[in-house]
Parts: sequence; C-alpha cells; structure tokens
Amino acid sequence: MLSEEEIIKTIYGAMEEINDQLSGENKLVLSHETVLYGLNSRLDSLGLVNLIVEVEQRFQDEHGLEIDLTDEKALSQKSSPFRTVKTLSGYISSLSDNTGKSA
Repeated sequence: MLSEEEIIKTIYGAMEEINDQLSGENKLVLSHETVLYGLNSRLDSLGLVNLIVEVEQRFQDEHGLEIDLTDEKALSQKSSPFRTVKTLSGYISSLSDNTGKSA
C-alpha cells in the first residue's frame, strides 16, 4: 500500500510535467485543493487527459503499480475522482489498496 505522501508526490510530479506545457496563468498550483476537473479547473479536456496519462505512467514507473484511471469504476462514480488533487489521491489510494502492492 502506498502512503498518501507517496501518492501526492507522484501526482505533483505529473502536474509539474503538465505545467511545462502550459502558459504562466494556466499552470497548476501544487496543492491538495487544486481543481483538476470542472468549473474552476485550469485544464481543458485534452489537458486533463494528458495529466491522467502522465499520472498512470508515473505510478507504473515509480511504484510498479499499474492503474487505470479511466476504467468504468472511475467514470461511473457519482462524484468524479478527478475533481481535485485530494480526490484523485484518495481514488488512487483505494486502487493501490485493492492491488495489494506496496512501494
């Protein structure tokens, strides 16, 4: 099982990679409360897809954890796991708990 700190650090790394592609005012703030999806997000739909792919790749590379953030479970939830960094972290934590993998 991955710690919340490890999960957040990995998400922040992905956000920094995406920030390299964004202009100054659109850069993502590295915060638990940063909105990733919805009304106050700085990401358009393509930006969100790029972030999801980057997050999945980093979990594979850094933790040996293969996760699918766009599976039916994620997309069918009443509240999107992509709303904020915190909700994404919680969702990834539940996925890593279910795989039985640890860092």
